[in-house]
Amino acid sequence: MSGTQFAVVVLASLLGATVKSVAGMGYPVLAVPIVALALGVEEAVVIVALPNLAANVYLCWESRDTHDQARDLPTLLGFGIVGAVVGTVALVTVPEEPLLVLLATSIAVFVFNFLRRPDLAISERTGRRFSPAVGTVAGLLQGSVGVSGPVVATWVHGYRLAPRAFVHTVTLIFGVIGAAQIVVLATQGQFDLDRLLGALAAAVPVVIVTPLGVKLRDRFAGAAFDRVVLAVLLASAVSLLVDALT
Repeated sequence: MSGTQFAVVVLASLLGATVKSVAGMGYPVLAVPIVALALGVEEAVVIVALPNLAANVYLCWESRDTHDQARDLPTLLGFGIVGAVVGTVALVTVPEEPLLVLLATSIAVFVFNFLRRPDLAISERTGRRFSPAVGTVAGLLQGSVGVSGPVVATWVHGYRLAPRAFVHTVTLIFGVIGAAQIVVLATQGQFDLDRLLGALAAAVPVVIVTPLGVKLRDRFAGAAFDRVVLAVLLASAVSLLVDALT
């Protein structure tokens, strides 16, 4: 990996970590497409996986006092692990463009519906019915294209949780799914020295920025936090479309 490529990895990680530390999501959906421009999608997915897990562990632990507010976690986690394993195995064989376009479209529809009906919330019955599908799709996307955030965040946002509870829930799901992905990548021998060095370089801004972003997040509440999450979702939709069409 050249010096320029290392610089791209660090800058992409800095951008993703800044957004994630505030909103609880956004690291891979911002970092993977940028790194992919310099190294390719498969390389980007592998490099981003480790620092993303580190960010999720930190944010989840920092907000652990809200764990009792989470919903449908066993179902989302169980099906997410299965999806992540299948998606990672299929990383080099599944065409990603249709998945990315479909995902971006789904995000746009959710944001439009939320802006039209801000009080819209997922009922307990709806959560139990559809959380297996959500967990599976999130895992598949995490394993195949390195991005599960938009699916998980869109769904959990519908629970209408407080900001810290939202961050705890999504980072716990991201962390478990991401760990399953990393185990499969490791068993496949995907972590060569070059990729490990890239992951280490990406981890530096994560370690520095994440604690600072948590303090900044405390200034957001209610509608302000909703706007931050919706902005990240829209940015991720644009990023996914650009990645799919280029």
